[in-house]
Amino acid sequence: MEDSTIVLLGESSHGTSEFYKVRSEITKMLIEEKGFSFIAVEGDWPSCQAVNRFIKGYDSEASAKEVLSHFERWPTWMWANEEIMELVDWLQKHNQTKAKNKQVGFYGLDVYSMWESMDEILRYFEESGLTEEYNAAKKAFACFEHFQKDSEKYAVSAAFFSEGCADEVVTILKEIQTNKHKYTDEFENSLNLEINALVAANAEKYYRTVVISDIESWNIRDRHMVSALNKIRNFYGKDAKVIIWEHNTHVGDARATDMINDGMVNVGQLIREQENSENVYIVGFGTYEGTVIASSEWGLNIERMQVPPAQENSWEDMLHRAGAYDKMLIFNDQNRRFFNETIGHRAIGVVYHPEYEMYGNYVPSNISERYDAFIFIDHSNALHPLNMKTIHI
Repeated sequence: MEDSTIVLLGESSHGTSEFYKVRSEITKMLIEEKGFSFIAVEGDWPSCQAVNRFIKGYDSEASAKEVLSHFERWPTWMWANEEIMELVDWLQKHNQTKAKNKQVGFYGLDVYSMWESMDEILRYFEESGLTEEYNAAKKAFACFEHFQKDSEKYAVSAAFFSEGCADEVVTILKEIQTNKHKYTDEFENSLNLEINALVAANAEKYYRTVVISDIESWNIRDRHMVSALNKIRNFYGKDAKVIIWEHNTHVGDARATDMINDGMVNVGQLIREQENSENVYIVGFGTYEGTVIASSEWGLNIERMQVPPAQENSWEDMLHRAGAYDKMLIFNDQNRRFFNETIGHRAIGVVYHPEYEMYGNYVPSNISERYDAFIFIDHSNALHPLNMKTIHI
């Protein structure tokens, strides 16, 4: 990890406190000791921009807790939680001691914020008095108006009735990319505009695809995350170092799982393919048992659920039987062959049914090829959301 410029930190659930805490400690170490430039997470760009602006002092009047209230889309607990609040406070204090060009950033890589990203583009053009650009964007985005910010309605119309708006958002993306030098300032508005336009274009493609192909929509989403990451890296310059926080299913190389059989790719695979191997370091996370924050159905109230003991002969079960304590395994050329059997590796999503997890929560994985290291928490505890009742979708 010491010489890597891209470190990917996974998690086997979006609701485990220890995963967030350990990743925070690794992140702080990489920033302080290795000069890492920014954090990129599995979150929406506009919401994460509120965090970025706060930790860099652009919006210094807010508190970390107030900033995290920008995460309104379900599942809100992924980023609006006490563990992230502590990290955001730390990042703000750290940045106060650094020159502007040395401050650490915080960015979202995900594709879901199509409507919010279009709103952000319009807001910037209007507030900046860029009337021509505002009118052009307003005209393009008018194509989406009758869908009333309903992603499911748009997906069905675009996929089955050819009522999509692909040409419109691609045109705006190209215009912003061509003219992004016009929006350059100390508040990162050129980057903000470009990524919001990229989100709008790729989200349109994602929603148009999701109702007809789970596999292709997955690939669109992960390819988008890598595209967004590369634009942020270009913004920071050739010496930029990045820490990525995402689920194991995104950061662990898909080629070392059964995902490859379905033609699926992911962030870890794509980054390994585009970079020299010594530049990339992937850390997976897992747990044997404990509690977790999740929901029994998409969009419902969130719950603290029991995570049962891992399935017999799974990766987590074998690590537990080797000793009921936390562990960190580091894979290298000398020992990878001892861990290269393909066995089940638990993955918990935001929707979780512990009683049925043996039927769909274990990903066949060659663990030493999927990751460069693995952190195992034998008994884990649920994350601490800032609002257990929020159900915005």
